[in-house]
Amino acid sequence: MVNAIFIIVFFLILAALVITRKLPAFIALIVMGVGIALIAGVPLFGQDDDGKAIGVLETVIGSGAMMMSAAMGAVLFGAWLGRMVTATGVSRKLINVAAELGGDRPLIVALCLSAVIALLWTTLAGLGSQIMLGSIAIPILIAVGIPPIMAGSIYILAMVLGWNFNLAQWASFMNIFGCTQDQIRQFATILFFINAVVVIAYILIEFKRKGIRYAFSAPVDAKPEAEVQLVEGEEALIKGWRGVFCCLGPLVPIVLVMLLKMSIIPAFIIGIIWLTSFSAKGSFTKVMSKLVKCAYDGIQDVAPAIFLFVSIGIVYTAVTHPTVKAVLSPMVTAIVPTNLIGYILFFVILAPLALYRGPLNLFGLGSGIAAMLATGNTLPMLAVMGAFVALERIQAAGCPTNTHNVWVCNFIGEDVSLVTWKFLPYIWAMAGVGVIVSAILYL
Repeated sequence: MVNAIFIIVFFLILAALVITRKLPAFIALIVMGVGIALIAGVPLFGQDDDGKAIGVLETVIGSGAMMMSAAMGAVLFGAWLGRMVTATGVSRKLINVAAELGGDRPLIVALCLSAVIALLWTTLAGLGSQIMLGSIAIPILIAVGIPPIMAGSIYILAMVLGWNFNLAQWASFMNIFGCTQDQIRQFATILFFINAVVVIAYILIEFKRKGIRYAFSAPVDAKPEAEVQLVEGEEALIKGWRGVFCCLGPLVPIVLVMLLKMSIIPAFIIGIIWLTSFSAKGSFTKVMSKLVKCAYDGIQDVAPAIFLFVSIGIVYTAVTHPTVKAVLSPMVTAIVPTNLIGYILFFVILAPLALYRGPLNLFGLGSGIAAMLATGNTLPMLAVMGAFVALERIQAAGCPTNTHNVWVCNFIGEDVSLVTWKFLPYIWAMAGVGVIVSAILYL
């Protein structure tokens, strides 16, 4: 019990350092994994009776760093496809079409842009794509009379809506929880509809609160979409039927995975081939150069995610080590409720702990807790998956440590924490309904 208390104190110290931005999340997770193992009594080097390595260096660091290699591969190919979507001009074309459909009607513009942003973020990844898409979509929303905070919030909520079908994220969930692609697909589809209702509710409620008339259009000091310059490497979309097929590119992997049950990485590769085939212009050498550049740029986009996956793997391996589980399992079992009502109250009330890379943040300090619960006998694995994936909606949309939250708030000239608090009730409700559905399905 003494070792368990020391581990909790160590955890809280690291949490405070992450929340106060004294220590980056991925470094904190690596330190956490190694520190927890050492405090629990795992030796630096060692073998069990069967000659299997059990030491910190061989298992926690060596094996842990590669534990999420499948998710890393999916993220890399997904980022490659995302860069292709940007470079071919598909993102800009779809945003333009949505804006044209809405005309000068703010409600229609907001709904159409939300749908397009969600579609694009099923494949896009990285801060570069966030900046490119946001610098087009947010000025359009502001130009039709939507206040900047609301415009930025709509953009973020629409991104999170699309992430429900982001196949690279599915791969990471499958790695962390050991569940199947079909199990993730089922729960992600349910979350998608919950998130969609929340996005629409946010737009309708905030329109009424701000007194925005559905057909109102007022000029504001915002750069019109037509004046936004192409980003580096982006081209104007090919016209005609080839452009139409290019615009279908983001849907190709989703259709292959959802309908044909194809694995994620092959679906991404087919999506890349699809876009390359219909967007190819110039010589073979030029087409290949563009393909390679998109691959390299995609790697840069997801480099932070790769480091985070390495650190999550280290934490996961540490807390699932037999020695660590023996120390922590009694405490975790005593704290986490296993009945339906207790489960719902526990995760719904504590949902904001998913902010600031906190103890319920799947891509933060919560990765260790999720690992303990998923591999122990406290809760069914799918119930753990459902709770943490539902709460990941709060992290994805509201965590002030997210690069996209920081960029959006800088772009609209608002404080990042203020924007989080403005729409926290919506994302809290979104996560809460997801937890309730998880309890009904898996407990």
